[in-house]
Amino acid sequence: MRAANSPLNAICEMTWKVAAHDIPVLITGESGTGKELVARAIHYRSPRWDKPFVVENCAALPEQLLESELFGHKRGSFTGAYEDRVGLFQQADGGTIFLDEIGDTSPGFQVKLLRVLQEGEIRPVGAARPVKIDVRVISATNRDLEDDVRQGHFREDLYYRLSTLSIHLPPLRERPMDIPLVAESLFKDIAQSLGKPLLGFTDAAMRCLREYHWPGNVRQLQNEILRMAALADDGGSLGAELLSPRVLRGGREDEEAELSLLAGLDGSLKERMEKLEAKLVKEVLIRHRWNKSRAAEELGLSRVGLRGKLARYGLEGEDK
Repeated sequence: MRAANSPLNAICEMTWKVAAHDIPVLITGESGTGKELVARAIHYRSPRWDKPFVVENCAALPEQLLESELFGHKRGSFTGAYEDRVGLFQQADGGTIFLDEIGDTSPGFQVKLLRVLQEGEIRPVGAARPVKIDVRVISATNRDLEDDVRQGHFREDLYYRLSTLSIHLPPLRERPMDIPLVAESLFKDIAQSLGKPLLGFTDAAMRCLREYHWPGNVRQLQNEILRMAALADDGGSLGAELLSPRVLRGGREDEEAELSLLAGLDGSLKERMEKLEAKLVKEVLIRHRWNKSRAAEELGLSRVGLRGKLARYGLEGEDK
C-alpha cells in the first residue's frame, strides 16, 4: 500500500533487513501510522515466524496490573489473585512480544522491564524464583523518547536497550502519494466486511481524501471510508457527498483556520476572496450531490446566479 516514490519504501527495506536479526526494535510515529503492522511484518519475516506474536498496550493498565499481565503472578500474591497466571512474556516464549505505548510506562515498571532485557528472565508477582524466557522485544511509542530521557521521564539505559534499531513511520500527511493506494485497499476490506456491492471512489471523493491532512492517520482514514461505505447505496460509488464535513472542508475548523487559508492564497484581496468563494460553492454543491436548486437555496442565490458562478469559477462539469 505504497507508491513508487513513497518514503515508506526505504522503511520497508530496512524492516526486511532487520527482521532476520534477533535484536530489539523501537518503532516511533504518530498514533494510527501502522506501528503494529510493522511489528507484525518483522515477526513474520523472522526466524520466529512460527512462534507466538503477543501484543500489549502498556498505556492501558496501571503498573501493578501491567506487571501481572506481562510477567504473570502466583495465587494469593495480591488481592484478586485467585489462581496462578502465566504472563504474556511466557506466552510469547520463542516468539515476539510487541509492547505498544512503551513511553507511557511508570519508572517502577521500567526498572523491572530493564532487568528482563538484561537477564533474559522474568519473575512472576509473588514467585520465589525467576523464569527464563526467549523472547524478541519490539516496542512502539508516539512520544519523543529522547526528549523524555533528557527530562528524566524515561530511563536512559532502558531506552538504549529497546532502540538497538529505531524505525520512524511518517504520518499520512507527509506521504499523500500513498493515500489512493491505502484508501483502495481499505475500501476492499470494508466493502467485503459489510457485504455491500460498491463501485469504489469517485474522482471528487479521492481528491478530497488526498487534500485532507489526516491527523489520525491511517486509522482515521479507515473510519472515514467505513462511514462512506455504510452511507452509500448498494451498487453505488463512494462520492464526496458521503464524506464527513471535516474532511470535506479540508480540515478547516474555525475562523482562524479560514483566515489562514485566505492568507495562504495568491493574488490580490479580490482574487483571494474569489478563490475562497469558489471553494465554498464547490463544497456546498458536493454536499447536495450537485443538486443546483438545493445548493442555490443554501447559498442564498438564484439558479441563474449559481450558474453564473459555476461558469466564472470553471466548476461546470465537475459533477461528471
